[in-house]
Amino acid sequence: MATMSESGHSQPGLYGIERRRRWKEPGPGAPQNLSGPGGRERDYVAPWERERRDGSEDSSTAVMQKTPIILSKPPAERSKQPAPPAAPTAPPTPAPLEKPIVLMKPREEGKGPAASVAGASSPEGAAPPPPTTPTPPKGEKEGQRPTQPVYQIQNRGMGTAAPSAMDPVVGQAKLLPPERMKHSIKLVDDQMNWCDSAIEYLLDQTDVLVVGVLGLQGTGKSMVMSLLSANTPEEDQRAYVFRAQSAEMKERGGNQTSGIDFFITQERIVFLDTQPILSPSILDHLINNDRKLPPEYNLPHTYVEMQSLQIAAFLFTVCHVVIVVQDWFTDLSLYRFLQTAEMVKPSTPSPSHESSSSSGSDEGTEYYPHLVFLQNKARREDFCPRKLRQMHLMIDQLMAHSHLRYKGTLSMLQCNIFPGLPPDFLDSEVNLFLVPFMDSEAESDTPPRAGPGSSPLFSLLPGYRGHPSFQSLVSKLRSQVMSMARPQLSHTILTEKNWFHYAARIWDGVKKSSALAEYSRLLA
Repeated sequence: MATMSESGHSQPGLYGIERRRRWKEPGPGAPQNLSGPGGRERDYVAPWERERRDGSEDSSTAVMQKTPIILSKPPAERSKQPAPPAAPTAPPTPAPLEKPIVLMKPREEGKGPAASVAGASSPEGAAPPPPTTPTPPKGEKEGQRPTQPVYQIQNRGMGTAAPSAMDPVVGQAKLLPPERMKHSIKLVDDQMNWCDSAIEYLLDQTDVLVVGVLGLQGTGKSMVMSLLSANTPEEDQRAYVFRAQSAEMKERGGNQTSGIDFFITQERIVFLDTQPILSPSILDHLINNDRKLPPEYNLPHTYVEMQSLQIAAFLFTVCHVVIVVQDWFTDLSLYRFLQTAEMVKPSTPSPSHESSSSSGSDEGTEYYPHLVFLQNKARREDFCPRKLRQMHLMIDQLMAHSHLRYKGTLSMLQCNIFPGLPPDFLDSEVNLFLVPFMDSEAESDTPPRAGPGSSPLFSLLPGYRGHPSFQSLVSKLRSQVMSMARPQLSHTILTEKNWFHYAARIWDGVKKSSALAEYSRLLA
C-alpha cells in the first residue's frame, strides 16, 4: 500500500524501507524481527528456544556450583604437602579447618575425583593442622580408625572402645590385696605326687622369698614355720597354719606332716613344711600296713631314705632359705644326710648350650641356698658363751666341704642377744640360732614362793632364765630370715607363678633323677 507525499504523489518504496529499519534497530519500543529480510532468523529467538537455552545455562551453572563441594583431601595428606612460605609464621585459625573436614563426607559417600577443585576452596595461606594433635576432628565418625598414633596405642586390645570406658569395678579389683590364706595346703601329697591347688594363691610378681624346713621327727618344724609365717606364741596351737603334732600323735610316736605343705603370707613369703626325714614312724607304717613299694625299691628303709633325699634335694633347688631344725646337739647322721642331698641335688638348668659351653666350670653357675641351723628347745646352758663357741666351731668343721651358704648371713651377736660379747668373739660364726622351750615361759614367769627367812623383795623378782624371752627370740629370728638376700634361683627372674611351674619341673626331675636311682641301687 502506497503512502501519499505532501505533493499528493504516492511513494511505494518508503514504507518498506522504514519497516525494515525498525526491525533492525533495537529499542525499548521497537518490535521484534520475526522474519527479517531474505527470510533469515538471526536476531529472533523463539520462546521455546529461549527456554532451552536458559535451561542449558542453568544446568551448566549448577554443575559449576556443585563441583567445589564434592571432594577434599584428608588432613593427613594435606599435612604432607609443602606449605606456602607464609605458612610457618601464620597461626592456624579454627575457621578454615572446619570447612574441609565437613567436605570429607561427600568423599566417603560418593568418592568423586575432584580433589583439585575442592582443594582450591580452602584458603592457601592457612597452615595445615598438626598431625600429632590429640583431639579427634569433629567431622570424623565414631567408628572410623583414628589417624593419630597416640589413639592407636591406647585402643590396642580394646577394640573401638575408648580407654576411659574401662569398668570401674574391674579397675578396683586390680587394686585389692591378694586372697589371704588361712591354713596350709598340699604341694606334694603323701604319695609323693605334685598338687596344683597352690597356684590359685600366686601372683605375677617377682618379689618373693621361699623358705623351707628340714628336720628329724618331733623337733618342732611345723611349730617353727607357723610362728615365722602367721601365728604368735599366745595363740592356740590347734589354730596354727601348719598343724603341729598333737598329744595323741606324740603318744603313738607318729608324724603329723606328710609330704610337703604350702603356705604364702601377705608379704609374699612362701613357707614349705615337710615331713620328717629318716622318719621311723613312716617306716613302721610301711612295714605293718603291707604298703606296696614302688618297683624300683626293694626294701622299706631304702624307700624312706630316698623319699627324704628327694625332699631335701628339692628344697635345695627351689628355696632361698632352708632351715634345719634339731632339738639336741648334735646328730652326726643329720650332717651326713645333708651332704648326700647336696650331692644328688639337680643342677641349675642352663638357658642355652652356648652359655654352658662358654663357662669354664659348672660349679660357678650352680645355685645353693642359705642354710640356717635352728637349735630348738635349747636349755639354759646352751646360751653360755663357751658352749655357744663350741657349737659354732663343730658345725663349721662338719660343713667345711659343703657349697651350701651356711655362714655369713645370720648372726646372734648382732641381735643384742649377748650384749656383753664383742662382735669378734666367734672365730667362725655360722648360721646358728637358739630358741628355748616354748612352755618354759609360763614356768619362769611364775614368782617363786618366799622362804621363811627370805626377804619379800626378792620374791617379787622374776626367776633367772639365762636368755631372752621366747617371743623376743622368735621375733629376732623372723626379722633375720625375712631380711636375707634372695639369690636368683635360675638363670631367669621368676615370678610367683613361674616359680610354681619351675618347682613342678624340678620335682618331676628329682623323681626321675639318675643320680638318685644309682644311689638307691648302691643302698640295696
